[in-house]
Amino acid sequence: MLSIYRNMFRIPDLRTKIVFTLAMFAVYRLGTTIPVPGIDLDAVRLWQGMQEAGGIYGLLNLFSGGALEQFSVFALGIIPYITASIIMQLLTVVIPRLRTLQEEGESGRKVITQWTRYLTVILALIQATGFTFLFHSGRFTAGIDLIPNYTPGRVILIVLTMTAGTAMVMWLGELITQRGVGNGMSLIIFVSILSQFPFIFGQLWSQTVAVGLPVRFVVIVAVFLAMIVSIIFIDQGQRRIPISFAKRVRGRRVLGGQSTYIPLKVNTSGVIPVIFATSVLLIPSLIITAIPSDAAWIQAIYRWINTNLGAGQAGVSWWYIAILFALIVFFTYFYTAIQFDPEQQAEMIQRQGGFIPGVRPGRQTARHLAHILNRITLPGSLFLATIAVLPAIAGAVWGIQIAFSGVSILIVVGVALETMKQIESQLTMRNYEGILT
Repeated sequence: MLSIYRNMFRIPDLRTKIVFTLAMFAVYRLGTTIPVPGIDLDAVRLWQGMQEAGGIYGLLNLFSGGALEQFSVFALGIIPYITASIIMQLLTVVIPRLRTLQEEGESGRKVITQWTRYLTVILALIQATGFTFLFHSGRFTAGIDLIPNYTPGRVILIVLTMTAGTAMVMWLGELITQRGVGNGMSLIIFVSILSQFPFIFGQLWSQTVAVGLPVRFVVIVAVFLAMIVSIIFIDQGQRRIPISFAKRVRGRRVLGGQSTYIPLKVNTSGVIPVIFATSVLLIPSLIITAIPSDAAWIQAIYRWINTNLGAGQAGVSWWYIAILFALIVFFTYFYTAIQFDPEQQAEMIQRQGGFIPGVRPGRQTARHLAHILNRITLPGSLFLATIAVLPAIAGAVWGIQIAFSGVSILIVVGVALETMKQIESQLTMRNYEGILT
């Protein structure tokens, strides 16, 4: 095993990418500890001591790697970028201009990426303004005012600092994608969640010991490990569709006559549906908490959303579990349809002189691929949704906070697998033994 890890650092360009990625992680983690200017640090420390791992706060803090409880320059984390990406993905489906740009290849994707960046900054400005109000009013901080000197100049400084922090996180993610290993945005979420695991398990242990049932902690850890194994097993599953190529004679050469296959994964969309579904569930909470009103009906909506859509709370609502389950299934089908187009795949097979045995080329091939894709996407989506809500169900049954939701496990394991596959391909190209093999 140690020799395998040594292989990663024997290749100069791969070693450079890994070191660069680790350096970006260090920069990101440093940014999560730097507080924004103009806040009361003593009040922040008092607020940290009163916090628990559950609720909307817990999920936001988990995705930001603890930056929210520090009220740091990276407090918003990568959430604005994820929200902007979701919006752009949805608009690409309904707006022909965006669909055309996406089909243009690299140049069109660059334009969409640029628009996503602009939208990220706009959303960061809105969210930073809302959080600044909430941190001052005490509605989000247990009545503690983190910004006692709430002047227009101070508010503008804090909002611009948090927005700039989000822009920098987005830039770090793009740098990792371009010059490092793996998808930068996914890896930033991976590091954020992983950094909170020691605190989460420590709090879980204290909760189970406090009620005199430490066996629950052992059961939860065992289920945690079983979920990791099952995620890895399903991630490797695929349906292989055989493709045959007819023989063609060109001059004195005979071309074709070979057989290959199209590997359709059971979980084609990876962890993206989980990230999208979680972000969508956060949107109502962020909107209602950012409304500066003490009206009775606003407070009633706030209490309902915080009670029924609060991930990880003791006695978490079954509304949250049902909505999260449905959203993950929906986004799995949605993102799979974006990634794999049966008609385009059938057309490409026909152009190359290939065919699926027993299926006519063209439209019938497209229908055949779509039928298979829909059938294997269903168990994949149900698996993702089940893993995501399983800890929430355990928390609802036992009445304890389990902050390492299935969402976080899926993201951590999925991102780790995708990154290892990229390193594996680099090692295989240079005839080194890989990690997964």
